[in-house]
Amino acid sequence: MIEDMVLRDLSEKTQEAYVRAVVALAEQYDRSPALLTEEEVRRHFLHLINDLNLDASTVNQRRSGIKFLYNTTLGWNWVVFERVKGKRGKRLPNVLSKEEKNRFIWAVRKFSYRIALLLGYTCGLRVSEAVSVRVRDISFDRKMLRVEQGKGRKDRYMPLSDHVLMRLQEYITTGVDPQGFLFPSPLLAGRPVTSETLDRVVAVVRKELGMPDWVTFHTFRHSYATHLLEAGVSIRVIQRLLGHKNLETTAIYTHLTAPTKERLFRALDELSEGL
Repeated sequence: MIEDMVLRDLSEKTQEAYVRAVVALAEQYDRSPALLTEEEVRRHFLHLINDLNLDASTVNQRRSGIKFLYNTTLGWNWVVFERVKGKRGKRLPNVLSKEEKNRFIWAVRKFSYRIALLLGYTCGLRVSEAVSVRVRDISFDRKMLRVEQGKGRKDRYMPLSDHVLMRLQEYITTGVDPQGFLFPSPLLAGRPVTSETLDRVVAVVRKELGMPDWVTFHTFRHSYATHLLEAGVSIRVIQRLLGHKNLETTAIYTHLTAPTKERLFRALDELSEGL
C-alpha cells in the first residue's frame, strides 16, 4: 500500500493519515485487513460514527485511506465506500481583531517563535508552510517570500512589507544559518521546528491571555484574509495569495469583514425605521 501511495505521488501527510486509518481497522478486529469481509468494514465505519463520534471530515479521511487499500492495492471494488459519506457542516472561521492579533504576537516571548507567528499572519501561512520556510525563500530585493510546495504541492509567492522584512533581517542576524531553515529545530540538526511546537506555543500564549480555545495558528491565516478584505484588496488577489483552488473557499471571508457588517447594520436600521 505504501508503495502504491508513492507511485500515486501522495504527500507524506496523506500517506501517514491513510496508514493510520488502516491500522485502526486492523486493530478493531485484530486481523489483517485482507482477511476482513465487506460487512466487517461496513461495521467499522458505523463504529467510527456511532461509538467514537468522529466528525465528518475524520470519517471521510478514514474512508479514503481504507478505500485506497482495498480498491487500489488489493483491487477489490467494494460498494461500501460509496455509502460512507460524512456530511460536513459549513462553519464560518473565527477571526481576531487587529488589536487582538498584535497583543497576541507581542506576548510570544521567544524571538524565533514570535517571528514565526508574525510571518504566519502577514503571509497567511499554514503552520506546515511556516515551519518549512528556508532563509533562501526570502527575497529582500523583490520583497517576496516563496512558499515552496504548499498544500496541493503548489508553489506561490507572498509579498512582504518593509516592516516584516526589517524584522526578518533582525532575526536572521541573530545567528540563523543562511543555508538552512528559517526556524530550525533546537533538537535536530538540519531539521525545522515542528508544527506541533508552534501549535503548543500558541496554546500557551492563548491560555496566558485568557483567549478562547478557537485561537490557533490557523486563526491568524483567517485573520490575514479578513483584514486584507477590509483594506479593500480584491478577493481574487486574496484567493491567489492563500493558494485556494476555488473562489468559493475564499468568499467565506466576505461574511466577516467590518465594512460588510457596517453596511448590513445600516440596511437593517433603514428597514426597521418607523416600525
